[in-house]
Amino acid sequence: MIRIYTAPSCASCRKVKAWLKEHQIPYVEKNIFSTLLRETELKELLERSENGTDDIISKRSKIIKENKIDLDDMSINELIHFIQENPSILKRPIIIDERRFQVGYNAEEIRAFIPRELRRLQECNNSDFCPQFTDIKEQYYQDHKCDDGCE
Repeated sequence: MIRIYTAPSCASCRKVKAWLKEHQIPYVEKNIFSTLLRETELKELLERSENGTDDIISKRSKIIKENKIDLDDMSINELIHFIQENPSILKRPIIIDERRFQVGYNAEEIRAFIPRELRRLQECNNSDFCPQFTDIKEQYYQDHKCDDGCE
């Protein structure tokens, strides 16, 4: 299941949600300001980011600059608690599922979140040789329907 970490005033977050809805891809949204981010979630984000804190934390954020915070001096636990107390330092949106991880909205890279089966079927749908595309697509979405409060 795709999770997206968002903020209400974030234009890129709105683009990601619109794109996922347009492609009928279910997701769970986590507003970083109204939902407490659990330690396990933050550890997963840090582990999945290729460049550690650089990928998910805005070093130019007001809190970091004004308080002259050096994230490299923090232990993992200190960093996690700092993020929990100051979620505005997170870059957004953060999009994550079992295999993929993306920060920000990128029209090309987000296509990786379309399930492989559907990507193949979409390619097939663009030709006249795939009349069963609609039936297969509907069955896929029935099989992968989200009952967990996702969009």
